[in-house]
Amino acid sequence: MAFSRTCKVDPLSRGIFRKSVVMLCSLLTSLFLLYCVTDRCSTLPATVKTSTQVGGLFSDELHDLRSLRRKRLLQKWNTLPETVSHIAAKGPSHFTGDDNASPVYYGPLKLGDDGEPVEALFLPPMDVLSPRRVSPRFAGAGQLSPLGEGTKKLPQALIIGVKKGGTRALLEFLRVHPDIRAVGAEPHFFDRNYENGLEWYRELMPKTLEGQITMEKTPSYFVTREAPARISAMSRDTKLIVVVRDPVTRAISDYTQTLSKKPDIPSFESLTFKNRSTGLIDTSWSAIQIGIYAKHLDNWLQYFPMGQILFVSGERLISDPAGELGRVQDFLGLKRIITDKHFYFNQTKGFPCLKKAEGSSKPHCLGKTKGRTHPNINPEVVQRLRDFYRPFNMKFYQMTGRIFGWDD
Repeated sequence: MAFSRTCKVDPLSRGIFRKSVVMLCSLLTSLFLLYCVTDRCSTLPATVKTSTQVGGLFSDELHDLRSLRRKRLLQKWNTLPETVSHIAAKGPSHFTGDDNASPVYYGPLKLGDDGEPVEALFLPPMDVLSPRRVSPRFAGAGQLSPLGEGTKKLPQALIIGVKKGGTRALLEFLRVHPDIRAVGAEPHFFDRNYENGLEWYRELMPKTLEGQITMEKTPSYFVTREAPARISAMSRDTKLIVVVRDPVTRAISDYTQTLSKKPDIPSFESLTFKNRSTGLIDTSWSAIQIGIYAKHLDNWLQYFPMGQILFVSGERLISDPAGELGRVQDFLGLKRIITDKHFYFNQTKGFPCLKKAEGSSKPHCLGKTKGRTHPNINPEVVQRLRDFYRPFNMKFYQMTGRIFGWDD
């Protein structure tokens, strides 16, 4: 009898034990749900995993969290090249760039109109990639994408010009936006590679999720006579962005870029005039011809309404980048995510830089090929060019409904 009284469990101790078991089960359940929220759950039944089965506020938060995670994962992954099929044909890969130069290009490089590489981006062989850059779960895949999500689409928006207007800066700024996916190199599809076909063009595009916009930039489209018809044939709804700049400054910048590659070219003055004594401007020189914006715009308006073309001021892109980016985001129907907080002004380079570039936590400025010092040009030549461009500028202001102030 004494023994049975000694072994009897106290009711208070039994209650504490039950509560401990319940708390432990609750903790394990919470940890499992947290594991599923991070999108790693593969054993949870479909009826539980489907967000529509989970009611209330938690359902919306779970869906938003998972969508944001997938978008960020896709965006980071797409900063790397997407295919390996061209490596053998292209030969050994060459790697260029550093933390302060973006984007990093792979494969034999060929410069485009703005001095940037124009070859499509390709993934080097797996054995030369750092294991920190490529997850083993993707290794060996012929067509790479995170979790198998995202599709390649033809671009819904194009930056079509102009050369030396600020197109590279605009593209790099726009790539900060999570709903914009853009090709880093210039495809030159609608002017040089059109015979390759739309499927070839589509394969150059990054993968996008629903709600994201695919973009590319090739500044020479604006002055290519066939480009408007070809883009319209792809899609009449394509949105077009043109970065314009004082045509005189743009021409000098164009010449400066060419001079850096070919130091033995004639002087700016000799290329500007057909006849120096008469002061007749040589409009056949591309550096001069590109700046006759009204003439080129006439060609585009035969295929696209003015409402589908946005003109960005190259000058304001330097003085007020957030303001111009706000206009671009509105034009594309996107939320204004890129604001003043994304920029700082680099006194050395003389233009704004990103505090954090796409897929990086470090500040980023455009490379050494941007912001070159212009040669000294005879003031009389500059004034003659301003007189030449003035009537074309006035017509351009009327056509666009915006005064850019180049003749002040």
